[in-house]
Amino acid sequence: YLGTYFCCIWSLYLFVHVFSFQTIEHPVRTNQIPRQIPEQSIYTQPIPGIIMGGILPFGCIFIQLFFILNSIWSSQVYYMFGFLFLVFIILIITCSETTILLCYFHLCAEDYHWWWRAFLTSGFTAFYLFIYCIHFFITKLNITGATSTFLYFGYTLIMVFLFFLLTGAVGFFACFWFVRKIYSVVKVD
Repeated sequence: YLGTYFCCIWSLYLFVHVFSFQTIEHPVRTNQIPRQIPEQSIYTQPIPGIIMGGILPFGCIFIQLFFILNSIWSSQVYYMFGFLFLVFIILIITCSETTILLCYFHLCAEDYHWWWRAFLTSGFTAFYLFIYCIHFFITKLNITGATSTFLYFGYTLIMVFLFFLLTGAVGFFACFWFVRKIYSVVKVD
């Protein structure tokens, strides 16, 4: 029992002192009273911006998506893993750049509500992924049974949700880094 007690105390010590992270400090002071957001143009409004933000990242992956879906559902062998990794890196970069660009447009239009919009902008790529999976189901697969259809769309929804979380997190953290970087340069007298 003494060894177990010692290990618990040592683990707690390591967690508190070695793995403790500093709190995130804002680069500038924020006003406690929220400002009025002026009228936004069509491309800086939330819904059109989110819809537009998912098109470009999906355009980077849709060719590889065909081969991946073929290998999963049509029993074909997928062997281009190096190229898949390259497409994944391009997806990450495209999600980041698209979300940062749209976030910059929103900040220039004096709209400071960027947190969820950044997540949803790059996360909306998953919607186009789902539409493509429906297209693939209709045009390429010969699934007729209700159970097989349920399995296909069940697994597809899980895959789309995980893809939504991945791309949304990439867009949010890229925007978070960008906003912190540009506001840390601002000199406040």
